[in-house]
Amino acid sequence: MRHIVIREMKESDIPHVVEIENISFSTPWSSHSFLREIYKPYSISMVALIGDRILGYICAEMIIDEAHILNLAVHPDFRRMGVGSLLVSRLLEEVERKGCRYIYLEVRTSNLAAKRLYERFNFKVVGVRRHYYVHPDEDALIMMLELSH
Repeated sequence: MRHIVIREMKESDIPHVVEIENISFSTPWSSHSFLREIYKPYSISMVALIGDRILGYICAEMIIDEAHILNLAVHPDFRRMGVGSLLVSRLLEEVERKGCRYIYLEVRTSNLAAKRLYERFNFKVVGVRRHYYVHPDEDALIMMLELSH
């Protein structure tokens, strides 16, 4: 596989990101949601590319010393190739550089692949949000990572 580049998400990326979003989630974000994310001052939105093909993306927000991963997806053709790990790793570098101490996320209880990904980065389950997801109704595990400084 050629070299994967991680960079900030741009407006021109949104149609491709929404395509991956629609394939990946039963309640996908809209293009407006992604547009809002890339312009929020406390948002970090990145894409993974080979050439000009978007493989996946990650969106997070950081307020003071806490970050929250809001969205992460990889195109089905590129899953299990390390793209998600690259995106998480780059995000962790970025938020740590900005002084983040804690990073949180929610993940469907049934999403074993995502849970394994986050566990490889030492995220721990710290709680449950009952009925957090719809279509289908499912609980979310709250995962947290404490970053060292």
